[in-house]
Amino acid sequence: MPDVTSLSPHAGPEELLRLKAEYLIPCAYHFYRHPPQIVRGEGCYLFDSEGKRYLDVFTGVTVMSCGHNNPDIIEPAIRQIRTLQHTTSIYLTEPMLRLAEKLAHVAPGDLRRSFFTASGTEAVEGALLLAALHTGRRCVVAMHHGLHGRTRWAMNVTGAPMWRTDPFPIGEVRHVPFGDLDALTIYLQRYGRQTAALVAEPIQGNGGINVPPVGYWPAVRRLCDRHGLVLIFDEIQTGLNRTGCWFASQHDGVTPDVMAVSKALGNGFPIAAFITTDTIAESYTRPGASTYGGNPVSAVAALAVLKFHEQHQLGAAACDRGRDLHEGLNDLARRKAGLGVPRGRGLMLGVPVVDTAGEPDGPRCDVILENLKDAGVLAGKTGPGRNILTFLPPLVIRDAQIGDLLDALDNVLD
Repeated sequence: MPDVTSLSPHAGPEELLRLKAEYLIPCAYHFYRHPPQIVRGEGCYLFDSEGKRYLDVFTGVTVMSCGHNNPDIIEPAIRQIRTLQHTTSIYLTEPMLRLAEKLAHVAPGDLRRSFFTASGTEAVEGALLLAALHTGRRCVVAMHHGLHGRTRWAMNVTGAPMWRTDPFPIGEVRHVPFGDLDALTIYLQRYGRQTAALVAEPIQGNGGINVPPVGYWPAVRRLCDRHGLVLIFDEIQTGLNRTGCWFASQHDGVTPDVMAVSKALGNGFPIAAFITTDTIAESYTRPGASTYGGNPVSAVAALAVLKFHEQHQLGAAACDRGRDLHEGLNDLARRKAGLGVPRGRGLMLGVPVVDTAGEPDGPRCDVILENLKDAGVLAGKTGPGRNILTFLPPLVIRDAQIGDLLDALDNVLD
C-alpha cells in the first residue's frame, strides 16, 4: 500500500491511466484521448505535470468561479482547519449558521431556511423530499435533458439519458420538453393533482446551455401556483453570478419555492444546500442531519466566496466578459464552417458543432476539444449529442484571456 508521503505529483498520465483502469469502476470516464495530469491551479490557469499551462474555461464544471488557489478563500479555510476541522451538524458551530444567515440575504424572495449537504445531488434529493412532505403527493415533473444528480431520485428526475443509468426507474417521475409551455400545461391537466413538484434548471447546463423562451418561467410559476406544485430551481450550475445575477431565475423575476445551490458556493470546497421559505420549511420537522453538511471548513470557505463575489462585483464582471465572449463566438460562427449560433447568458455559453447538414457533430467536437487542449485551453462539451462546445470560465477572467481563448479557437478551427 502506498504511503501518502511518498506520492509524487509527477507520476505522469500513463501511470495514472494504469491506476484508473485497475482500481476505478469503469463508469468513471475522462476527457481527451491524451489527457494531461493536472497538478496545480492559479487564477484562471491549470498546470500539468510537464509544466504546461492551460487557460481553464470549464472551471471543473462551474465550480472555480473565483479562480484557482484564491488566497481570499483558502486562507480563511486554512485558519478554520487549524481551529476546528469537522463536527457533525447536530452540534452548534458558528460558520454554518452564519452562512445560513448570509444565504437568506442573498437568495431571492422569501427563501431564507437552509439545509446543508456535501453535494448538489444531495441538495436536489433533499428538495424533492421537502416537496413531497409539504404536498403529500408522489409524482414529480422534470425536463428532458436536465441534469440533477446521481442518487436514485435525483437521477430519475434527470432527463439526460447518458446520466440516467438506473435500470429500474421510479414510475412517479415524468418528463416534458424544456421550454415547451403547451406540453407542461397538458401534463398538469392530467397529473397536476398527483404532482408534488416541478424541478428544473433555469438554464440547462449539461443539456446543452439551453435558454428558455422569454416569458416561459413566469408562465411556469403561474401553472405551479394554480396546481399546487412546489417549484424547485436547480441553480447548482447557474447560481452565484454565473449568468450575471446571483441566481439565473432572477433574470425572469421568478422566485422558486425551493432552490438547490452548490458548485461555485464552495469554489472547490464541498458544500451545498437547499433553501426554502418559512412556510414550506415547517413541513420538515422530523429529525434530519448531514454528517458533512455545513462542515465548518467548507462553511467558512463559502462565506469567503460570497464576500469575494460582493467585493469584486462578479455579477457585473460576468455580464461584461460574457458579452465580449458571446460577440467573439458569434464572429467565429459567422466566419467558420461547422459552428452553429452561440447561446447562453453571462459566462455560461455554448456553441453547437454541426456537420454540413446542420446536424450535431459530436466526433468533430471531440477533435476540437483535443486540439484546444493541445493549444493550452481546457473547454467543455455538453448537449444530448455531446456536440456543444461549452465555455464556463472563472468570473475573474480578464479581457486579454478572453482574447487568448478566441484566438486559440480560431486557430484550431482553421
